[in-house]
Amino acid sequence: MATDTPPRVSLAFLAWTFLKVGSTAFGGFMALISVVQNIVVERRKLLSAEEMLDGVSLATLLPGPMAVNVVAYVGYKLRGGIGALVCATAVILPSFLLLLGLTIAYLKWGEMPSVERAFSGFIPAVAAIIVNAAWGMRKKAIGGVPEAIIAVVAAGLLLGIGGFYLTVGVVAAAALVGRLLFYPKDTQEPHPPLLIDGRTQITWAISLSLLGLALILFVIPTPTLDAHPLSHLSTTFSGMSLLLFGGGFVFIPLIQEVVVDGLHWVSTTEFTSAIALGQITPGPILISATFIGYKVYGVLGALVATIAIFLPPALLMVTASSALEHIKHHRGIQAALRGIRAAVIGMIAVAAVAILQTAQWHWLTPAIFVVALFGLIKFKLDVVWIIPLAGLTGLALY
Repeated sequence: MATDTPPRVSLAFLAWTFLKVGSTAFGGFMALISVVQNIVVERRKLLSAEEMLDGVSLATLLPGPMAVNVVAYVGYKLRGGIGALVCATAVILPSFLLLLGLTIAYLKWGEMPSVERAFSGFIPAVAAIIVNAAWGMRKKAIGGVPEAIIAVVAAGLLLGIGGFYLTVGVVAAAALVGRLLFYPKDTQEPHPPLLIDGRTQITWAISLSLLGLALILFVIPTPTLDAHPLSHLSTTFSGMSLLLFGGGFVFIPLIQEVVVDGLHWVSTTEFTSAIALGQITPGPILISATFIGYKVYGVLGALVATIAIFLPPALLMVTASSALEHIKHHRGIQAALRGIRAAVIGMIAVAAVAILQTAQWHWLTPAIFVVALFGLIKFKLDVVWIIPLAGLTGLALY
């Protein structure tokens, strides 16, 4: 696919730049993307604003953590596949190291009464952060009555029945309903043709085959691979990562169903702690996989789980970049995503309920939840302050 060649930059520059971004970009997806936009587009002029917007648009269409996917896209545009690997690794590394240290400390001292009181404060604050995420997404996801109905039905099914396969089924059904309801029926314009050269076709075939294999190994039990914790971690997290649409928060009920209720790798309390600790770091919420991997198989398990949760979506993002224009303007995909995004709002609301169910029955629990939510919505407080303050409150008053 013919594109203007961006200025060539060194891999060392990319590594150092995204290490700094990964160390400071608290505040979620758009905060990180804003920093990248400022450095790559405005200051260094390595990519055009249009190219950056294309990357953000593509990230919203594909599964996985959107911020890391956009970073991989930027690296790919600047230095190809190795650039994508360097940028994605650099932006994740600070959060991985920080969360690894926090995990070791928590599992060593987490049973101390003072630590337990602090984490009792974390739980309602995490729930407030999740509700705030749904509130912030609602304007783009709920455009009318049909989308609102999809959101309510999705939430009702997950609250009433639950389960991983139902979660996947809700996403699939929402895509189908969106395709039926929102596809424009008054246009006869053909879709733009997608022209791919032979080398790109081979790359697509290899990448999609690997991604398909990851999904198959996740869905279909494989006793040989599952017998070893590292291979089981790899197949579990890589498969789940390809089923994540709508951002990390919607992944919470899915991953909880698998690693808590299904595999019993962590307890509900430990899972909630993993989410809370992940919020302290500047990385995406899916960095919480580091905690779970460490609990299963130490430092090596943490590394495998972290790679598995981020690598497959980044590979898909890079693979899809060559067909960006076709994917972005495909009316069927756009219609399906309207349905998925509406369902995501309902799924996020259920995630907040699931987290709150683990909280202590104490007057302080709703107080922390309400104050945290008010601060997030009204004053746009940074998440990095919400979690520590809630922990200190729990330590003092629980």
